[in-house]
Amino acid sequence: MMAKVLMVISNGVQVKNYRTGYWSEEFRVPLKALEDAGHEVTIASPKGGDGVVDELSLSEQWDPNGESRAFEKLGRNKGTLRLGDLSGKDYDAVVFVGGHGPMFDVAYDPAAHRIINEIYDKGGIIAAECHAPAVLAQTVRPNGEPILAGKKVTGFPDEWEPADVVPHLPYSLEQELRKVGEYISALDQPKFAVWADKQIITSRDPASSELMAEELVKALGKL
Repeated sequence: MMAKVLMVISNGVQVKNYRTGYWSEEFRVPLKALEDAGHEVTIASPKGGDGVVDELSLSEQWDPNGESRAFEKLGRNKGTLRLGDLSGKDYDAVVFVGGHGPMFDVAYDPAAHRIINEIYDKGGIIAAECHAPAVLAQTVRPNGEPILAGKKVTGFPDEWEPADVVPHLPYSLEQELRKVGEYISALDQPKFAVWADKQIITSRDPASSELMAEELVKALGKL
């Protein structure tokens, strides 16, 4: 079955001299896997228009083979739809792309929270990578309970946050996730993703984007 999947990227944030956005690898890897599997992917952002990549994700250190640099030239981040104009009822799954950017904009977007609940209520899949589980930390169910209450969740751990970036961040992702769910870092595993229940999956870091992509394709095949 071909599924309709919504992918959400950050519009980018400037904090003093620090600029951030979505992490390219966490956008391109699941996007390619989903489209290769025949699923229809729509790309959105809180404001609509262009999403902004975190330039660090295109650096030699994080993109040694130039795959992300080549991907960004395709312009898949351009002309995204605005989350507020969309309904989760039209999609089978939503994927929140990581990077520090989502901690600032996607996490607090009321339309993102609404779409998560709409997709969850129709039995769809909700996925969030790396720093993007911040949006799940802020999402509550209609009964007022956090959507992650009592559930396993992962995300980028405190001890891996770059010291020069921490002062610019609005909060600790790990601590926010610990407030609402059962946070797992699994630092001994090179790749890590965890299902909170049959519908919600989170992944820990850029190295886990491939694992996230595999899990998503598998789950969509069962819908």
